[in-house]
Amino acid sequence: MTYKANHTYINLPVKDLNRAKKFFSSIGFEFNTQFSDDNSASMVINDNTFVQLLVESYFQTFINKPVADVTSAAGGIIALSADSRKHVDELADKALSAGGKQSKEPTDHGFMYVRSFEDLDGHLWEIAYMDMSALS
Repeated sequence: MTYKANHTYINLPVKDLNRAKKFFSSIGFEFNTQFSDDNSASMVINDNTFVQLLVESYFQTFINKPVADVTSAAGGIIALSADSRKHVDELADKALSAGGKQSKEPTDHGFMYVRSFEDLDGHLWEIAYMDMSALS
């Protein structure tokens, strides 16, 4: 039997929850206030995917090892799809304007276009558009 999750929840530690919420709001993400409080904010990626931004001390209660310092080492990459190359550029440009850092030069494979950035806490994000018709 193959396992398929109905929903995806990505938990990320943040140093300053209000600062992180302001950053992601300025990019265009919304938050579900029903699942947010002083320790966490539930950022909506789509109807089935959410990023829980957790204050580091609260995040620590869920794990048995130290919180990684992602400002100096990569802990993973959160990759999101976009509807077009233009949408990739819009999201990445908004992230950079809001204080994010470019983590890599844009990558253009013809059928796939990717922009990367680091959020205010050092987490790595990629926004990608893939022209599925080019793969046929």
